[in-house]
Amino acid sequence: MFSERDTQGPSRRRGSIEVVCGSMFSGKTEELIRRMKRAQFAKQKVEIFKPALDVRYSEQDVVSHDHNVIQSTPVDSSQNILLLADDIDVVGIDEAQFFDMGIVDVCAQLAKRGVRVICAGLDMDYKGVPFGPMPALMAIADDVYKTHAICVHCGDLAYVSHRLVQSQKRVLLGETDSYEPLCRVCYEKVIAQENK
Repeated sequence: MFSERDTQGPSRRRGSIEVVCGSMFSGKTEELIRRMKRAQFAKQKVEIFKPALDVRYSEQDVVSHDHNVIQSTPVDSSQNILLLADDIDVVGIDEAQFFDMGIVDVCAQLAKRGVRVICAGLDMDYKGVPFGPMPALMAIADDVYKTHAICVHCGDLAYVSHRLVQSQKRVLLGETDSYEPLCRVCYEKVIAQENK
């Protein structure tokens, strides 16, 4: 017996939103790239976007800390994604926390069109505060996958990206010279020491 879904054929796609989140160095971008490459292998039309401000490894490509690379389109605004994602099966969005709050509606609209949307981003900033549009994206997601780095002090699962440099700017691009992943206990100890 066939369901209605079986008789609709490939022209009727089901949209969805997947969020991959966690601290820095937890493999978020690596997981995004893996999912996007699997979709490419399945001959699906894919497009990956990143915020234009993220030029750490490349101005154009999305690059993981392990130097895994996938071609991407840098955009200044979430609305540009809607314009550029026409006739696409799978949309990837890296560093989603850096986008404006409009990214939440953009993802919802794409999913409504039947697009599979995969977002990767930091769930919290360096102070342990939920970051930008990430909480709202997680709330509307069909699936949330939390990745974990390893605490560099004790080896437990990391909870937050601790900033090693003095700056009050919320957005400060950096790597291991600027951030370290810490578990909740080690983070609290470090913050207590810094506040002495």
